[in-house]
Amino acid sequence: QVQLEESGGGLVKAGESLRLSCAVSGSIYSINTMGWYRQAPGKQRELVAHVTSGGSTNYADSVKGRFTISRDNAKNTVYLQMNSLKPEDTAVYYCNADVRISIIRLSYSEYWGQGTQVTVSS
Repeated sequence: QVQLEESGGGLVKAGESLRLSCAVSGSIYSINTMGWYRQAPGKQRELVAHVTSGGSTNYADSVKGRFTISRDNAKNTVYLQMNSLKPEDTAVYYCNADVRISIIRLSYSEYWGQGTQVTVSS
């Protein structure tokens, strides 16, 4: 099967930076879009940013200019560089990837990581 392992979360002060990483492993033929979502207490999960296999990116308005998403296709890894963090960025951050698991199976399936906590103190 497919596993997504996130790392890089933690506790920081407002204005500081963190870098999240998510490595995809297992049965992988190709990966299409990779992304980061977040869920704060009492709120719905929301898209933070995603990047296509071709490198096109999309960001939530709340993080534009502060966060940068990137991917290393050779390592099947997606990154989220988070700068100028704010207390409202506090949430559990989830990695997401659309994976095609074999040359025989033509469709992509969506997979999620377990989540990593990011806490920003004021």
